[in-house]
Amino acid sequence: MSEPTAHSRYTANIQGEVDSAALYRALSEAEPNPQLAQIYAKLAAVEEEHAAFWAEQLRKIGRQAPSLKPSLRSKMLAFMARRFGPNMVLPTINSLEEIDSGQYDKQHEAVAGGLPQVERSHARIIKALAGSSPQALEGGTLARLEGRHRGLGGNALRAAVLGANDGLVSNMSLVMGVAGAAMSSHVVLLTGLAGLAAGACSMAMGEWLSVATARESFQRQIAAEAEELAEVPQEEMEELALIYQAKGLPEETARTLAGQLIANKDSALDTLAREELGIDPNELGGSPWAAAFTSFALFASGAIFPVLPYFFGLGGFEAVGISLAVSGIALLAIGAATAVFTGGAMWRLALRSLAFGYGAAAITFAIGKLIGAAVAG
Repeated sequence: MSEPTAHSRYTANIQGEVDSAALYRALSEAEPNPQLAQIYAKLAAVEEEHAAFWAEQLRKIGRQAPSLKPSLRSKMLAFMARRFGPNMVLPTINSLEEIDSGQYDKQHEAVAGGLPQVERSHARIIKALAGSSPQALEGGTLARLEGRHRGLGGNALRAAVLGANDGLVSNMSLVMGVAGAAMSSHVVLLTGLAGLAAGACSMAMGEWLSVATARESFQRQIAAEAEELAEVPQEEMEELALIYQAKGLPEETARTLAGQLIANKDSALDTLAREELGIDPNELGGSPWAAAFTSFALFASGAIFPVLPYFFGLGGFEAVGISLAVSGIALLAIGAATAVFTGGAMWRLALRSLAFGYGAAAITFAIGKLIGAAVAG
């Protein structure tokens, strides 16, 4: 491998370690549980050691290690961890760790230094913490919206960003379609507001029904589990022991723990619901009303951008241009925010979001032009 390639690779590795260390430091500072805070601090210290390892590799080839600062993505996640708590960003960090866990497998220096094993260990720790953490927001309001956008891995913040994107793209397309038909600015404004209200109400109603149905299903499952616990407690204990064995506990330890939990009548059903059914009895999927309100607000927050210029009485191509410009800025921001959750390049995802949004607007504008000409003609 040539020296310039090695230099570039070592520098990229240092940047990755600096980003990880900054994130773990932020999690440690934001974590109210002292034990978890200590875990995050230890992870940060290890990442800093790895950064020093790659800095030493640079010195070995006669290059000076650069003084790198955390990337924009890392700073954004750190800010959200400090502002909203670690649970808000843990799913995103978990996804990024899974992506990066094998990055050192083919780098001989890293293999010689034992870095791949450590990185995979970090990924397992974060996965365990993300899996055992409560939902980022009370009642799982944003987390319930994940069902619409499962392709990027679970994350309530990601769901919030893409919920706003739904409103932005759909209402921009509607506004451009009506504007293309050469309607007056007053008609375009009313249509845009109607589209905002209709879309937000539809999203809210869908979320309310989804959460309410899920709650009813969870309640039936817990009731059935309570009946089984009362009638066949031994079988329930065996099932719980198998679950703990699957999680890595030795058979004897798993059986002992399961027996102790089942014997405690006050906590047995709660434990079975969480371990066997994967249901938090205190949450039951969250509040339908909270989910509905959140969905309404997210959709409306995106849908308002395309109609903003029409609030000021602007019309014609001037209003269309300003509407597209304002919406374009929002699309770029949403694309960049998406990159925070996927680990992709911000500029690429921002431009992709802009291209798709403008593409949809161009199609509806053209359709509006054709319909407007046909009606007038």
